[in-house]
Amino acid sequence: MKSGGRPWQLVVPAGGDALRQERLTRDLHAALGSADGLAVGFVDGDESVEAGHKGAGVGDVALWAAAVAASRPISQILITLITEWCGKERHRKVELTYEENTVTITGRPDAAQERMVRDFLDKVSGDVNGSTGGDAS
Repeated sequence: MKSGGRPWQLVVPAGGDALRQERLTRDLHAALGSADGLAVGFVDGDESVEAGHKGAGVGDVALWAAAVAASRPISQILITLITEWCGKERHRKVELTYEENTVTITGRPDAAQERMVRDFLDKVSGDVNGSTGGDAS
């Protein structure tokens, strides 16, 4: 499922519209897939992103992402790419989860959301910088 490091889970909520969710998730997959140092794939419906964590709900489409190179912390790469992707349409939204921490990024972030993203990055930065930079061997 993943290529080095712990995976991040990405879900594009679409208000219950399964076709829209799939279309947007595939579009996000294409946008993230072009980034250097990042591996992205679809979460299998019966597969958890990590042991003890449930994957997306039945019928939901979710992505996983993991670092394959240590050029920059994956958290910075993902936040930047997801923010740019969401910015293309103000109603886009991505729920980004790492370990027990989740943040929602929208197409029109306000000051409160920007604070939540900074808090999220602060919480995950120790784990991310220490262990998801890919293979250390």
